[in-house]
Amino acid sequence: MLRPLLLLFMLCCCAGASAESTARTAKGLDPGGWALRSDTAEIKTMLLKNYPQIGLIKQVNKAPFLGLYEIVTEDQVLYTDEKAQYLISGSVYSLKTMSNLTEERSRKLFAIDFNSLPFDLAIKIVKGNGKRKMAYFTDPNCDYCQKLESELKNVTNLTLYLYLYPIFPGSDIKVRNIECSKNPAKSWEDLMLRNVQPVTATCKTPTEKIMALGDKFHINGTPTLIFADGSKVPGYMPLAELEKSLNSSR
Repeated sequence: MLRPLLLLFMLCCCAGASAESTARTAKGLDPGGWALRSDTAEIKTMLLKNYPQIGLIKQVNKAPFLGLYEIVTEDQVLYTDEKAQYLISGSVYSLKTMSNLTEERSRKLFAIDFNSLPFDLAIKIVKGNGKRKMAYFTDPNCDYCQKLESELKNVTNLTLYLYLYPIFPGSDIKVRNIECSKNPAKSWEDLMLRNVQPVTATCKTPTEKIMALGDKFHINGTPTLIFADGSKVPGYMPLAELEKSLNSSR
């Protein structure tokens, strides 16, 4: 049922952009169309009363397309109509720019203070001059993490902070062996790029603290990337997109 509505978003986004921009300016809204309005409080009240299963609602904002309202929860962006009768989950695209408007919005809403990350818990890898920075949560048994590593080997001038986040069965043992090795960075790359299993080792690891950090930032899967500007991007990114995000987030 959601797909037809999302398709309608995609078809109409481009056509209505100019007229809605003019209307927003006339009403004194900010250029992005995200200014709070009095009716958002009423919509939030209706949602909390009738649909408590949505969970914590942090914000309700007027969206700049199709008269819809943006619902911001702890970790996602949803949409509803002005009477709060429908709930829409998914991404809205602009056909004019072929950009994912929901993803762009999410990056701003759920940004993390990069410099406040506990880097002492991470495995640090420096490539080239290390000027660009990225942190990411990863799992040794995650196929897309391995695929991401194959892209990262072609990236230079980057400082990586790896948070080993064991969520797959058996990953905790591999994480322990990597963290307790003489050279965790090399053990990680040997495993992910060359399928060389880490030697069994035992020591005190930061895994428990990293899992708590993941809960704090609502890390629900691996890989999850955090760029220097604080934007959090879940999932694998190909080389071209990685380079673009790394360069734009410096």
